[in-house]
Amino acid sequence: MENKLKINRIKAVLAEKDISHKELAIRVGVAPNSVTRICNNEFQPTLKLLREIALALDVDIRELLIPTRVL
Repeated sequence: MENKLKINRIKAVLAEKDISHKELAIRVGVAPNSVTRICNNEFQPTLKLLREIALALDVDIRELLIPTRVL
């Protein structure tokens, strides 16, 4: 079984903000199952969609990604 590489933390941000996958899907204009796949790191959003998600959640885009190194 292949280990999924966790690249985004959108699922965590949704939980922190108490927003459902369905609500985020409505805000950014995508299907709810697309948000679920993104949250489960099965599919990664384009940079454009990632920006739209950040705007919809009122967070800095960097908060949606898992850092590759600690500054």
